Amino acid sequence: MPILSTTNLVLAADAAIDLQLHTTASDGQWEAAELIGYLKREGFGLAAITDHDRPELAQSLQDLALAKAMPLLVAAEMSCLWREQMVDVLCFGFTLQPNPLTALAAELHQRQQTIIANAYAYCCNAGFLGDQMQPQLDAILRQPSASQPHVFAALVKQQNPDLAPAQFSQLLQAAGCDFATTPIAAVVAAAQQSGAVCILAHPGRDDGFVCFDQPLLEQLWAEVALDGLEVEYPLHTPDQIALYRSFAAQRSLLTSAGSDSHRPSKPPIRYRAGDYRALLGRLGVVVEAD
Repeated sequence: MPILSTTNLVLAADAAIDLQLHTTASDGQWEAAELIGYLKREGFGLAAITDHDRPELAQSLQDLALAKAMPLLVAAEMSCLWREQMVDVLCFGFTLQPNPLTALAAELHQRQQTIIANAYAYCCNAGFLGDQMQPQLDAILRQPSASQPHVFAALVKQQNPDLAPAQFSQLLQAAGCDFATTPIAAVVAAAQQSGAVCILAHPGRDDGFVCFDQPLLEQLWAEVALDGLEVEYPLHTPDQIALYRSFAAQRSLLTSAGSDSHRPSKPPIRYRAGDYRALLGRLGVVVEAD
């Protein structure tokens, strides 16, 4: 059995945790060592770095966490599609060895590269980018999957500063510049085969993601055997938080909480470990009684 930074971890009920964080390994601005150091200095008892579609980083993150004595869950956030709309799934506690989830993430990265290469060809043919920009394209294709659409869009904007916002958006749409995703059922199946607990991320977001109400939650759970959902999240309203807690309680589902911090200007949030005792227990972390 590998030694994890959470091995034999016992937390007080009021210990600070944050179970959704991102680094430069996906689309964040935190360096991993910088973020882990921040968590340690600020007295967090446990955290999860959930870089988008990067489950293969789990071992290196555990090595950093062990070196800094800052407990980190093994975790990743996977980009999914449900009913032709984007949803994200947080995967916690998968095995460190190559597994179906890491294989799925590698295949997604290849599809993301194809999407961006095709978008580049479209923009070249339409006269918005020049053929001499192949080195810039090559650099974009080396980026993490979650960063590639952002960086490509920035390149197009840089080369066409006079495009109105509506024209710019229409161009990217016509070029097919988008995020690669995987059907949610396939992600959950691969993750659970890899030993992971699967949590629906930020169900209340409405900025490009499915915003789940009670009927939509019921429809999703009728199709996919997720283990739980993220209840506390900065963009969730009090009514949404209450709805998600109630839905989880009705179905005996696990709950989670995360800040979705991508950069130091939006730092991690101190959620209470005791409120997420069931999830942490499933992941081998003991939380003391209140």
